Amino acid sequence: MFKFLVTVLGVAAVIYLIFLGYAYIFQSRLVYVPHGELVAFPGDVGLDYHEVYLNTSDEIRIHGWFVPAKDSREVVLFSHGNAGNISHRLTTLDFLHSLDMSTFIYDYRGYGKSQGSPDEPGTYIDARAAWEYLVQEKGFDPDDIFVMGRSLGGAIAAYLGEKERPAGIILESTFTSIPDMGRDLMPFLPVKLLSRYSYDTLSRLQKFPSPVLIIHSPQDEIVPYRHGRTLYAEAGEPKYFLEIQGDHNSGYMESRETYLNGLEVFFKKYSRHREGQ
Repeated sequence: MFKFLVTVLGVAAVIYLIFLGYAYIFQSRLVYVPHGELVAFPGDVGLDYHEVYLNTSDEIRIHGWFVPAKDSREVVLFSHGNAGNISHRLTTLDFLHSLDMSTFIYDYRGYGKSQGSPDEPGTYIDARAAWEYLVQEKGFDPDDIFVMGRSLGGAIAAYLGEKERPAGIILESTFTSIPDMGRDLMPFLPVKLLSRYSYDTLSRLQKFPSPVLIIHSPQDEIVPYRHGRTLYAEAGEPKYFLEIQGDHNSGYMESRETYLNGLEVFFKKYSRHREGQ
């Protein structure tokens, strides 16, 4: 019996080690789920737009859309989540346009029509290129740029939030860090040792020089609600929390009125050009 137990434990240990190796080697497939084909365009929902190609500092060509709003002097720099590409975010573009906000949305390297393969430093470089496009080529003052990110995009937006001084920073359905997410999803693994990614939103948020709005749903089945509450608790003033309802991928649509009202209040409060400041 003892020999049998030793054998069983040995087999279990081997399987566990194999799983650890798989989790370490292939974790990028969990972090990034890019789609290459663009399945829709802003024009499909009645939005005017301009196609944009940018060359990053490490010579990767990335793709995005600039969606202007009539007479708008502010812009939202939007960083999307880990799956799909910009063509899966038309509802977001339409929502922001309905608030009279211009928007620049871009695909990270390896997504959509952008070149290269995604990694953490690369996504930060891509975000930097998007910021510089708005400031240097479009002529926006940093005080007129709102940095916004959803899910993984929130962690990328947080990078800009720490490095720059935008009008405001919006983190929607965003995690505190990748290792924290890993512990939630796979508590039986030594995630801190295995993780090749950080995306430490929490430590960046504590250095934000700008107002911040945290948006999260208690029903979020992917990024637990407590991540959003932790981000809010640790953020400096001025800070705001907007609770929406619904799951991770559709909460903002299910909570359309609450969501849009919350954004509108934040935009008006921290815009230099709108009434109601």
